[in-house]
Amino acid sequence: EVQLVESGGGLVQAGGSLRLSCAASGFTFDNYVIAWFRQAPGKEREGVSCISNSDGSTYYTDSVKGRFTVSSDNAKNTGYLQMNSLKPEDTAVYYCAARRRRVTLPIHPADYPYWGQGTQVTVSS
Repeated sequence: EVQLVESGGGLVQAGGSLRLSCAASGFTFDNYVIAWFRQAPGKEREGVSCISNSDGSTYYTDSVKGRFTVSSDNAKNTGYLQMNSLKPEDTAVYYCAARRRRVTLPIHPADYPYWGQGTQVTVSS
């Protein structure tokens, strides 16, 4: 059974940092793409970033480029999203998701069959 469990969310002041983790089990981590999405109240779920665990390629939505860094530790079956210089508009529930093999762009929720439960990130001004 595929499972993804996020952790690391919380409350932080603007300009601060958080690191989200996504612990995966039930599949061959190296063959998958791990993506991060976020959903703010009243808004659609948005693709933030993704990483191909097979070749290490990474992608970011424009609003987080230069502030967020996505990574994976294949030995630990865990993905990470390092978020720096956080802004109030980054406030949302953040989800990790997984799909086999290749990256598809743009990062769209419909392309990912496996999802974590989400973790709340709140950035105060």
